Order: sequence, then structure tokens, then C-alpha cells
Amino acid sequence: MPILVFMSTLISILQYWGIGFISEIIMDTSPAESLACAGNIFLGPAETILLIQPYLAKLTRSEIHAVMTGGFASISGTVLGTFITFGVSPTHLLTASLISAPASLAVAKIFWPETETCQVVLAEDFRRNSCSSVLEAACRGASNAIEVVAHILVNILAFLSLLALTDSLLSWFGNFFNCPQLSFTLICSYVLMPLSFMMGVSWEDSFIVADLLGKKTFLNEFVAYQKLAQFIQKRKAGGPEYVDSVKQYLSERSEIIATYALCGFSNVSSLAMLAGTLAAIVPERQADISSCGVRALIAGSVACFMTACIAGILYVPEPLCSDLLSSAFNSPEVHNSTDLLSCCTQLLNSELEQKHNRTVNFLRNCCHISSFSHVNCSFWTTHS
Repeated sequence: MPILVFMSTLISILQYWGIGFISEIIMDTSPAESLACAGNIFLGPAETILLIQPYLAKLTRSEIHAVMTGGFASISGTVLGTFITFGVSPTHLLTASLISAPASLAVAKIFWPETETCQVVLAEDFRRNSCSSVLEAACRGASNAIEVVAHILVNILAFLSLLALTDSLLSWFGNFFNCPQLSFTLICSYVLMPLSFMMGVSWEDSFIVADLLGKKTFLNEFVAYQKLAQFIQKRKAGGPEYVDSVKQYLSERSEIIATYALCGFSNVSSLAMLAGTLAAIVPERQADISSCGVRALIAGSVACFMTACIAGILYVPEPLCSDLLSSAFNSPEVHNSTDLLSCCTQLLNSELEQKHNRTVNFLRNCCHISSFSHVNCSFWTTHS
């Protein structure tokens, strides 16, 4: 919410200086939806709405649908940074955010083709706002954010409360069939399982990816990426793939496909937030916003799934260290590559770790059968 207040103030200042001309060179769509599409690459849905705030009343229903779809199909820069700290690949996150922007426009126009006459079509429509100074523009932007923030909070609370009520009722109903873990997210995991398989995820990973998609759609993307980060850490740790017939982590290809499929704000809470923002700014268009909301949410999800399909097609697995080292040792030529250096470093660290563990175990055994004092045993074991 503080970021939203800051962005409202900054955008109001930029509009006073006149920045709308950049939209004329972005794709063959109307200036408003093109500017929103470009803003969605690094801004959230609510901040993007503030970017085109003076022109929302003039937008056609197809343009409103395209603007909402673009907000659902991408993530903001601040959220992207948070996901990187989770351990998700920054390269794939940046790529997903970039290619989802044009994908969202393509899907939006397929879902809702333009049949009306666009009213915001000329550069003159992107004129400066009516403020007389930069200070007035900043104050007006901050004041405009108050109502927007209030609508967002109220709508998010309402939608998440209804979702919690639904999960509680399903869990109560599942108790009668010895299934207390029954929830709306679990049901959606089974429903989305074929979809994850169609995106290119292997069958044994498809249920896990479907569960991530269910969490992302009906909770939020934070929960989904936190769970994905746990799977990534388990795979890198090299533990057993199955424990009690339960898969512990995904393959690298499935991780990449899931990274692209989850990279968007297409979830119920974002729908509440975006609908609340638009209703606060243009209350006279609330009927059009309501008619576009669910369809735009689905279109935003489809745009993310499209980019995930492309990522699965273009994915090239890295060679295994064993194969790479074997080919290098058996070849008469001298090899010099970062992959080979990484494999040699991994092999050296693994050998050193094994040697260290053997030394520690040896000293512990000596402590048990010798007359060393407890303090001496602790010292030698710690400094081995």
C-alpha cells in the first residue's frame, strides 16, 4: 500500500510533465492499452491503472478487458525481486515478465475483439493534467491514492474471507468421508492436472505443478513461489526423489515451466484489488468492469500458460557432470569451459566434504574408546 501511494504521486508528476507520447510506438493497438501493456512489465496492476487514470472513462470494453488482462499476466518489479530472494531463477522471471506483456494483448484481443470505436486514439489525448505546478500534481496524486488504497484493502478482505469460508465448508463436508484436507485449492489441483501436463510437464510432476497453479490462482503467487522454491532447494540438495512413494521435488524442466506459468497476478485477490482500483477511479464504468473481470482473469492465466509452453519447447537440459567429465577425460583435446570448471569444483567440494566427514567420525570413535576428556573431544571434533 505505501508503494501504491508513492506510485500515484510519481505518476501524477510524470503526467504533468507529459509522458504519454511513448505509447504511440508500441504495437498496433490503442494508445491507452499499449501504454498499460508497457507499464505492466515492471509495474503492478494497480500502479498501471494509475498510469492511464485520466483516460479510463473513455476506454471501450475491449480496452478495459485488455488493460485488466495485462495486469493479470505479469508481475511488478518489487514482487519479482522478492521471488528472486526465494531462490527462483532471475533470468526466467525477467524473461517471463517481458514476453507475457505482448502475449497478454494477443490473448485479450482473442477473448474480446474490438468492435467499438476507440475514443483515445490521438497523441493530443495524452495531454498534461490540469495541475498548475509540480507540487500540486504531487499532492493530487497522493490524495487520489487514499480512496484507491481503501477500495483495494476492503475488496481483498472480502474475497479472501469468502475463499476461507468455502475451504472451511469443504473441509467440514470432507470429514464425513474421512477427507478433512478437502479444500477448493485441492479440487482445483485435480482439475488443473491435465492442463499442467499439456504445458509440457512430465506426468509424475503434473500433480505438483497443478497444486502450485491452484495455490497461485485461488490464494496468491507468493504462496506458490515459496512452495516452488522449496522444491528447487530439495532438488539442488540431491536428496531422494521419492519418500514413502511421495515425490519430493520436480525435474529441472518442470521447474522452469512452473516458473513461467506462475509468473503473473492472475489470482482471486488480484481480481479484487484491480476491480476495487477501477471502481474507485471510474465508478460510472463499474458494470463494464464487472463484466470484464472474470474473463480477464482467465485470459491472463492463459497468457502465462502460453509463455510456459514456449519455455518448455525451448528448454535444453544441461549436460550431466558425469557425462561432461567423461567426455573431457577421454578426449585428446584440451577443454576450457565454465560448465567443465563448475563440474570439477563440485567434484572437489564433494571429495573434501566426504574426507571431512570421515575425519570427524574417526575422531568421535577415538573419543568413545579413549580416555580423552569431554572438552578435548569437543575441541578436536570441532577443529577437524
